Amino acid sequence: MSDLTTIARPYAKAVFDFAVEQSAVDKNAVDKWAEMLDFLAQLIENEKIQAFLYSANSAEKLAEEIISLCGEQLDQYGQNLVRLMAENQRLIVLPTVFTEYQRYVEDYRSIAEVSVTSALTLTKAQQQKIAKAMEKRLARKVNLNCSVDESLIAGLIIRTDDFVIDGSSRGQLQRLASELQL
Repeated sequence: MSDLTTIARPYAKAVFDFAVEQSAVDKNAVDKWAEMLDFLAQLIENEKIQAFLYSANSAEKLAEEIISLCGEQLDQYGQNLVRLMAENQRLIVLPTVFTEYQRYVEDYRSIAEVSVTSALTLTKAQQQKIAKAMEKRLARKVNLNCSVDESLIAGLIIRTDDFVIDGSSRGQLQRLASELQL
């Protein structure tokens, strides 16, 4: 099974990246791709289809047959994926591609907890601006937890699980003092 995952992961990642890119135009693109991949996975798991996969002589003929069986379930991009995978003799891994795609979607939709400590209380507009910037940087939705620490003097500190951005005056003074002691 791990061999199938190794083969399927690049396809799933490429489809996921494309779906996220498409979501700028169509907000449902990620869900539409999930539906297409789910349908293809179920189709490929059918015993008769699997027998056909192993008996087909031409990748082009195989792709066209799978596409015709899908009917309107696939858009042009889904059809291109089928053609590409048929050409590379990888249609059999479509169920694993779907599983890997679901993992990418789950990770994408998870919410990052971001702690913002500021010297002064942040306005709603400032909070929204920080949230938008962090969503872009983290490539996921953000839940801000704001607090006030007057000892920062000015500025703010942003913390997530992965990193810390210290834009406070206190932090700048500490870095300056550290550099002067060298």
